[in-house]
Amino acid sequence: MTWMPDLDPTPGDAGACDLIDMVIVPRARDLGGFEVRRALPSPKRQMVGPFIFFDQMGPAEFLTGGGIDVRPHPHIGLATLTYLFDGEIHHRDSLGSDLAIRPGELNWMTAGSGIVHSEREDPARKVAPRKLFGIQSWVALPKDKEETAPAFEHVGSDALPILRDDGVEVRVIAGSLYGASSPIVTASETIYADVTLAPGKSLPIDAGHEERAIYTVEGTLDISGDRFKPGNLLVFRPGDRITATASGAQPVRFLLLGGEPMDGPRHIWWNFVSSSKERIQQAKEDWKRKRFDTVPGDEEDFIPLP
Repeated sequence: MTWMPDLDPTPGDAGACDLIDMVIVPRARDLGGFEVRRALPSPKRQMVGPFIFFDQMGPAEFLTGGGIDVRPHPHIGLATLTYLFDGEIHHRDSLGSDLAIRPGELNWMTAGSGIVHSEREDPARKVAPRKLFGIQSWVALPKDKEETAPAFEHVGSDALPILRDDGVEVRVIAGSLYGASSPIVTASETIYADVTLAPGKSLPIDAGHEERAIYTVEGTLDISGDRFKPGNLLVFRPGDRITATASGAQPVRFLLLGGEPMDGPRHIWWNFVSSSKERIQQAKEDWKRKRFDTVPGDEEDFIPLP
């Protein structure tokens, strides 16, 4: 495959052994007919690159009514990434952004100094059965960009580069991989890709990025002879050469994520992320006293401070 580096481990190569630094099994929470699995942060690890929060939503199938209905709530010190495999969510925020996100698209919302948003389903969709399956993740912002102005960017599925060859497909969501780059500008070096492998096909994982992980979504993935089912976060050691292979008769789908290490640990409380405990206390007080902006078209409702 001309766009992939030749990073396959060789037999007997010590660097091909113990490739996985840790396996994180997400914690599952039932939100009333809708399950969320949280891989990051975990007791074992707070971040992989800038990724500090990683939630799998679903897969779920809703009947009439019900579904996603997240009221307006605030964020600081991070950027949110919403990426769907199935279904639709309607995003609104205090900047005036108002649109639906669908499979293969990307919502990138930079909270910075403070933003408020809601995530709901359009009423017209609730009259029929429907599915939802996707990932919501947060990336921490570097200390010198934690208080940047809030921003929102929606990227359509046709704008994210896709590399295809011989049963391997890589959609580059953020950063640069295999010679292709996402149109999203990140605050620090970040990689994020949606990968599908046909049965028996392999993909070498670039060792040039210091922190890397795979989140298994569908099928059975083989890493150096070890097999992993969906719903595991596999964190790799820096510099090791890795090849991901689709094992069995079914295709494999996974997310590749990581980037450069963040410039120090972060404090997390509710929806706030910061290098400063004092800044989080200020955000708590600001939300309690209604100092954040409201969401146009969704001004009346909100999630109270816990």
